[in-house]
Amino acid sequence: MLQNSRVATRLPAQDLERARAFYAEKLGLEPVEERPGGLLYECGGGRFSLFESTGAASGDHTQMAWEVDDIDTVVERLRNHGVVLEEVDVPGLRTVGGIAYVEGNYPSAGVGERAAWFRDSEGNLLGIGQPVR
Repeated sequence: MLQNSRVATRLPAQDLERARAFYAEKLGLEPVEERPGGLLYECGGGRFSLFESTGAASGDHTQMAWEVDDIDTVVERLRNHGVVLEEVDVPGLRTVGGIAYVEGNYPSAGVGERAAWFRDSEGNLLGIGQPVR
């Protein structure tokens, strides 16, 4: 029923202009379209939008992530732009220098993943990951 449909992420923003500035200044992203109360972005063939909301992001789980080819370079660039990475130290998952090794992966994506997380200006928890093959 939905297998041929595109998937897109929606992220809440209590302050849309603050969020626009974060995504531009920290991540180098500009919206490809906008409407009252919303900004649409495209990355690598996928889409996500920020929408004005009075609700707060849960920030308790990864809400959106990018798959990258070189996580070390991406982490360095993010830090150079003032992005603060989350430090994680829970059973089975620990970051070292902001990057964690995640055991296992889907067979088509390799044997594991190196991953890092950060929050946007609105409290949304975002991730970056590099498959380990």
